[in-house]
Amino acid sequence: MKPTLLILAAGMGSRYGGLKQMDELGPHGESIIDYSVYDAIQSGFEKVVFVIREDFAEAFKERFEPRLAGKIKTEYVFQDLNDLPEGYTVPEGREKPWGTGHAILMAKEAIKEPFAIINADDFYGREAYKQVFDFVDESKATNEYAMVGYALNNTLSEHGTVSRGVCEANEKGNLVNITERTKIGYEGDKVFYYEEDSKTELTGKEAVSMNFWAFKPEYFQHLETAFVDFLKEKGTEMKSEFYFNAVVDAMIKKGEASTKVIRTDAKWFGVTYQEDKPLVQEKLNTLISDGVYPKKLW
Repeated sequence: MKPTLLILAAGMGSRYGGLKQMDELGPHGESIIDYSVYDAIQSGFEKVVFVIREDFAEAFKERFEPRLAGKIKTEYVFQDLNDLPEGYTVPEGREKPWGTGHAILMAKEAIKEPFAIINADDFYGREAYKQVFDFVDESKATNEYAMVGYALNNTLSEHGTVSRGVCEANEKGNLVNITERTKIGYEGDKVFYYEEDSKTELTGKEAVSMNFWAFKPEYFQHLETAFVDFLKEKGTEMKSEFYFNAVVDAMIKKGEASTKVIRTDAKWFGVTYQEDKPLVQEKLNTLISDGVYPKKLW
């Protein structure tokens, strides 16, 4: 069964200003999403499901449907703050979305096959899609997942420090732990992570998570159960978030699932701020010059 690509595209990108999921970065108005879907098609994916918000659904569909029609199956699901299990309501005054776990849960009825998840505004590289496709093709266990582990120095910014989840794997290559390092950056050609009063050098080769994961459809049931537990504990808070990777971490620690760390040499890049845009455009133009992409994608 061929996997589906689930694209988390419900965020507006407040730091960036505007709907960056549709920002035109390629020479013929392509967005990062266009390149992601193109890479997925080239790697064998047959369906893409977008998690979006209903308030920009019409504009989003108008943008992508003409390009993707006939090339890959498309579905759209909406993330809504009020979409909660029976018996739960949004606390008065809360505006913040419930987080990535809630976003993925919105696709439960649309996805019945193995699936991969990505962020809408991150460029992951063709090689990573092929590696995930191969994992799904070979993996038979319903509780065996995977995470793409990028080499840290393939994900850093020249414009300042970044936050990254640094991964530890066991001798079988399965994920044991993710440590969130909130400030990682360059000093000359060396890489350090900074804490309040200290800094520690890293090799730059450490595997880091950039939110490119592969799951089996049974994962939705675990997510649903965990979301109810989350709401019982933190549902009255204004800013609490339900993270899908925290659910995976708990399952690994209990021995209920394993997550293979797929090491990749693929280059990641993303658009966090408007200042990132020229650099991303330059990188895309280089890939076009190298023959990885046609000048006009669709």
